[in-house]
Amino acid sequence: MSIKGKAKEAAGYVKEEAYENGDSPESQRKAQEGRDLRNEGRIEDGKPPKTGKPGTEN
Repeated sequence: MSIKGKAKEAAGYVKEEAYENGDSPESQRKAQEGRDLRNEGRIEDGKPPKTGKPGTEN
């Protein structure tokens, strides 16, 4: 596992959590950016990306 991958995953998680409950299109866009960043970090570390709906742990 790389430090860079872990940092991306953590930063993406924080960004997603901060914006996922917003109703505006801007909030939804930022939450998606966080998901994308988190998944990019997971892929760098050799883990599969999370594809389930946020908050379902699937």
